[in-house]
Amino acid sequence: MEDYVLNIIILGVISWTTAFLLIRKLLPNRSFEFCNRLVSTIHATLGVTLASLSVQDWRCPVCPLASESSPRQMRTLAISVSYLIYDMICCFFDKKFNLDNTIHHLVSIVGLVAGLAYQKCGSEMVAALWITEISSPFLHLREGLKELGYRDTDFNLAADILFAVVFSLARMVGGPYLTYVTLTAKNPIIIKAMALGLQLVSAFWFYKIVRMVKYKLAKKPISKNMLSTEKRS
Repeated sequence: MEDYVLNIIILGVISWTTAFLLIRKLLPNRSFEFCNRLVSTIHATLGVTLASLSVQDWRCPVCPLASESSPRQMRTLAISVSYLIYDMICCFFDKKFNLDNTIHHLVSIVGLVAGLAYQKCGSEMVAALWITEISSPFLHLREGLKELGYRDTDFNLAADILFAVVFSLARMVGGPYLTYVTLTAKNPIIIKAMALGLQLVSAFWFYKIVRMVKYKLAKKPISKNMLSTEKRS
């Protein structure tokens, strides 16, 4: 792995941690998770932007397959590795430990580090970064709204549906295609394993999201008038 890539990863971990501590100081009344989600939103926005800028040919965003990574792709991936390391460590300090999220982090870190070490598969990994992060701001929006007092509102329901649509299109349409081209190209076995593992995690999350949307759409909120009538009776 190139020295400049290691420097980006180390500096990135420090930078993400500093950003989180600053947000915690600026928003002392907000939860640990809320502040971490703000950092995650910054990374998702930056990651999608850098991934888009590093695409070599928009007529075929995942081309050239199994090729040498460009310096721009290497920098983009190194920044995301630094964020994933920060976020995985952060998860252990949060009260809400999430096993499937930790597995997702480990799979992503191992795959990206392998790609950086081989200095190959830049196109595929940048595409994977774009697909996995495009729905993240909507995920953090729906969770942030709950803490801000908008739980069970039409606004929160709209955020839930928007997240579900973006996630489904990215992970269950773009994801399987990217997994297929990654598995069929001459990529290192660890990259292929990462692609398959990431798609399996995405499919599991898709199943949970479908259940969440079905539950929320079927849920019938009780109006204030009905509640007041019940109390009088």
